[in-house]
Amino acid sequence: MADSIMSRAATMEIPINSNGDSRTIPEDDGLEQAAKAQWSLDEKVGSATETRDLQQVMVSGPNLNETSIVSGGYGGTAEGIIPTSSIKDLRMKARGVNIVPSHSAASRIASQSAIISGPNMHQAGTAEEATRGVAVEKLDFMRKWGLNTYKCTKQMISERFGRGSRTVDLELEAQIEVLRDTKRKYENVLRLARALTNHFYSMVQTQHALGDTFADLSQKSPELRDEFGYNAETQKLLCKNGETLLGAINFFVSSINTLVNKTMEDTLLTIKKYEDARLEYDAYRADLEELNLGPRDAVTMARIEAAQQQYQVQKDKYERLRNDVTIKLKFLEENKVKVMHKQLLLFHNAISAYFAGNQQQLEQTLKQFNIKLKPPGADKPSWLEEQ
Repeated sequence: MADSIMSRAATMEIPINSNGDSRTIPEDDGLEQAAKAQWSLDEKVGSATETRDLQQVMVSGPNLNETSIVSGGYGGTAEGIIPTSSIKDLRMKARGVNIVPSHSAASRIASQSAIISGPNMHQAGTAEEATRGVAVEKLDFMRKWGLNTYKCTKQMISERFGRGSRTVDLELEAQIEVLRDTKRKYENVLRLARALTNHFYSMVQTQHALGDTFADLSQKSPELRDEFGYNAETQKLLCKNGETLLGAINFFVSSINTLVNKTMEDTLLTIKKYEDARLEYDAYRADLEELNLGPRDAVTMARIEAAQQQYQVQKDKYERLRNDVTIKLKFLEENKVKVMHKQLLLFHNAISAYFAGNQQQLEQTLKQFNIKLKPPGADKPSWLEEQ
């Protein structure tokens, strides 16, 4: 019975008007009646504990943390519900009573704060660890790079001044030198072939303009019509054959350019990597030899073991690249012979047929090597592209 009375008093809803004045019993009177009823019940039962609880209710009032004041009675809208915790706080401050939060509420707030801050702290810690790991990795990379650069520079200077030894493969070094010399000579051939193409193109354009001029004069000079006409036809024929020869020369230049600036250049790039690996291999080899000549204490033995591992890694890299260079040089030589055999035969037949005036032989040479000439004006954009 006491519980029902207290629960009824704790969940009491007080209707108010728009001005905030109560239309029924005031809040303090309702609380006083509930306190009197509880006091009479305690006198009958004789419980000292419940008496102290009732006195606490009389001093601080009922627990209205979850009580709300509904405007307009039951069934009101959500906008009319006013939490009474703020009203209770104002009333307690007016009476001079300090509100002490309960232990359960404090523990609940602390647990919610821990739940909210826990993931954030974990994420912040993970991001900080990742940043620290990247920084450490960069520092380690810079340290290794600096040490490797120092050793290679020291080895290079020693070789240049004749104080250090270097690993030499005489047969491979000779093949590499031949390749470099061949590349220089082929670059000269390519330069001259391009010059020939430019000059011959200018000559063909001049012949074309001269033929048009002769044809125009044959129409305007009746007394020299036949002579101008013969020369116009000759220049047009030479211009046509010149364009055919230009197609053959351009194909020759394109093939030589591919051989020199792609195939040979790729092999020379592999040779450059091989030479760098050879320098690193000699640098670590010299470092290991220097450590072997020193004392054999515990610290030195550990350094010798680390240097031995690094030396083995560089040795494997050097041998692998040396094999790659040997294989590429072999295939390059075979490819060079095939390409140059075809291109030199094309160049010879086309030049001979042109200067012999053999138009059929010239056209047959282009068909033999699957060279297709572009029609006149093919390089010009269409009228749609010009728009």
